Amino acid sequence: MAAKPTSEEADLRRVARLDIEEFNAEYCAVLDDGDLEDWPEFFTEDAFYNITSRENFDHGRPVGLVYCESKAMLKDRALAISKTSMFGPRYLRHYMTNTRVTGIEADGTICAEVNYILIETLAELPEGRLHQAGRMIDRFRRQEDGSLLLSSRIAVYDTLLVPNALVLPV
Repeated sequence: MAAKPTSEEADLRRVARLDIEEFNAEYCAVLDDGDLEDWPEFFTEDAFYNITSRENFDHGRPVGLVYCESKAMLKDRALAISKTSMFGPRYLRHYMTNTRVTGIEADGTICAEVNYILIETLAELPEGRLHQAGRMIDRFRRQEDGSLLLSSRIAVYDTLLVPNALVLPV
């Protein structure tokens, strides 16, 4: 069993958890509103982003459905999707819950996990469907103005079948 955090550590974790919940609410709003070209602004320049299966993650396999090693790669992906990709219109709703701060490192990096589900509605599926369910494993860096940016986000999906049109970020 882990040692009980001090009162100061508990306070830092509470503040971090609230900041992460607010961050994720804005992150979801940008994706749900279709503002894809704004999505990379949630990340640091050297960010890592991956969407991978639970099986691959549990076995240490780096392969993922989406794999980006910098903010520049995220920008390229967002631009390609918004300007060149052709896919049927869809509405997405992201839900993130059960935010847990798993640690705050000496350099201030905040490690956290959050569960997520993604609901997708298409013209041919007006009732909507579960697109993905899983957890985010995140690393945040606090900026000089106090805001947070993601230095790493790994979306580990539990869903065994993922629609073949995984187009948009999670």
